[in-house]
Amino acid sequence: MDFHTLAQSIQYNDLSWFLSEQIATECLNMSHKKTGDTILHLACRFGRRDLVEGLMNSEGGVDLQISNYEGKKPLHEAAQFGQLECVNFLLQNGVQVDCIKRADWTPLMLACTKYQLSVISLLLKHEADPALVNKDGWNSFHIAAREGHVEILEKLLQSDPNVWNTASHNRRTPLHTAALHGHLEAVRFLLDHCDYSVDVGDSCGVTPLMDALRAGFVDVAQLLISKHKADVSKTDTLGRQAVHHAAEAGQVEAVGFLLTKCGVHVDAATTETHITSLHVAAKEGKDSVLLLLIKKGAAVNLVDNKGRTALHIASGAQHASSVKLLLTSGALDIQDKAGHLAHHLARRQDVKMAFEQHGS
Repeated sequence: MDFHTLAQSIQYNDLSWFLSEQIATECLNMSHKKTGDTILHLACRFGRRDLVEGLMNSEGGVDLQISNYEGKKPLHEAAQFGQLECVNFLLQNGVQVDCIKRADWTPLMLACTKYQLSVISLLLKHEADPALVNKDGWNSFHIAAREGHVEILEKLLQSDPNVWNTASHNRRTPLHTAALHGHLEAVRFLLDHCDYSVDVGDSCGVTPLMDALRAGFVDVAQLLISKHKADVSKTDTLGRQAVHHAAEAGQVEAVGFLLTKCGVHVDAATTETHITSLHVAAKEGKDSVLLLLIKKGAAVNLVDNKGRTALHIASGAQHASSVKLLLTSGALDIQDKAGHLAHHLARRQDVKMAFEQHGS
C-alpha cells in the first residue's frame, strides 16, 4: 500500500486493511515524502479516533507526539480540523497541550483559525495557554480577531482576562487585525470589553481606522468614529492620514465617506512631505479616486515639498490614463524643484502620447 492509498482509506473510513497485521505493520512506519505526515497525523486529521486508539495499542505502539517535517503533532492536526474526539483522546493520554510546531504555533492557535469552539473549550480546560505567541508575536486572541469569531474571543477572555493586552512584533493589536479584516462585531466586542485606545498605532503609526478604510470597511470606520471617537486626522509615522491610506488603496467609498461625512479636507497633506490624496492616487494609478477628488474640488496643481504635482507623480509612475485624466482636469506641466517637467518623466510610449495628444 502506498501513502496516497493509505490517506484515502483513512479519509473515507475504509479501515479493512487494518485487519491485516502485515499491512498494518507496514503502514506504521510509512510517512509522506514531502510533509513527513504519518498514519497518526492522518487519523487525527480525519477524526478516526478508533484508529488512533488502535495505533496506540498496536504492537510496539506509536508515539502520540510524533512530528512531521513542520514539527506538527497529531494534536495540531486534530485541533485544526475540529476533531473533538481525537483531541480528547490525545489529551486524556497525556500529550502536551501546548506543543509547538514550526513558527511556534500551538494547537489552540490552529483551532482559532476556524470556528472550533468545542475544541478550544476542551484545550482551555486542559490548561492551554492563550497568551503564548508565535514567531510573529501573535497569540490566540490575535488569530481569533482575524477570523472575527466573537464567541471565541469571549471564551479566550474568560480563560485569561489579560489576553487582549498583546501586540505583535510590529506592534499590531487584535483591534488592528479585526478592523483590517472588516469584522464589525468583533471590533465592537473588543472596544466594549477590552481597554484598547481606539487610536492605538502600530510600529508605523497605522491606526485601526486607517486599516479599516484602507480595506474599504466603511461600516467599521463609522463605528470607530461615531461611537468611539477615532481621530480621522491622526497621522502615521510618514505623516499620512486615513484619507491617504484609503486613496492609495483605491477605496472610493472610503475616501468619499471621509470627505463628505467626516469633514476631511480634500487637499489634506502629509505633515512633512506635503503629499495630498491626489498625489497618492496618482502614484498608484487609482483613476476612480482621482476623479472623485477632482469632483470634490482638489487642487490639481498643488505641489509637494519637492515641487511635484500629481501630474509629475502619475507620469513618473507611468500611468497613462491618470495622466490623461489630470491633463483634462486642468493639470499644468510645470517644473518641479529639480527642474523637471512632468512629461520629462514619461518613459512608456502611451504616457508620452497622453502628453502629445493634449499638446503639452
